[in-house]
Amino acid sequence: MPTSSRFAVAIHTLVSIEVMGGKPVRSEDVAYSANTGAAVIRRLLSMLSDAGLTTSQLGAGGGALLAKPAAQIRLLDVYRAVEDTEMFTLHRTPPCENCAVGGNIQAAIAPSLASAQSAFEAELAKVTIADMAAEVARIGKFSIPLVW
Repeated sequence: MPTSSRFAVAIHTLVSIEVMGGKPVRSEDVAYSANTGAAVIRRLLSMLSDAGLTTSQLGAGGGALLAKPAAQIRLLDVYRAVEDTEMFTLHRTPPCENCAVGGNIQAAIAPSLASAQSAFEAELAKVTIADMAAEVARIGKFSIPLVW
């Protein structure tokens, strides 16, 4: 099963806004950078806004802005804003209760999955959008300015 790309594109979006240094960013410009549709970016911006991570400036010269400093936006905040936070899904239909494995497998799996989820979320809580923007600058594959 493929996973959603919303999380990665949301990080891309927030880093794009951060590197513009307070200048509003149009969804079309982020869409170009992320190689996706502007409607995808607008939907993500709506989700990020609902989570208190972005705001919008209307009118000519308008666009998306960070709602708080990038150093205060953790990747965990972004993940929770745009993804279904249940990383693992158990059986679609309940396993056979009369089977030695089926009757016990979900209870056996649950602690390991909960531990993995906790470790994942703890790692995301350590990294901010400011960290991601700094990493993009450090990698600096291209020395050209932003396209927009």
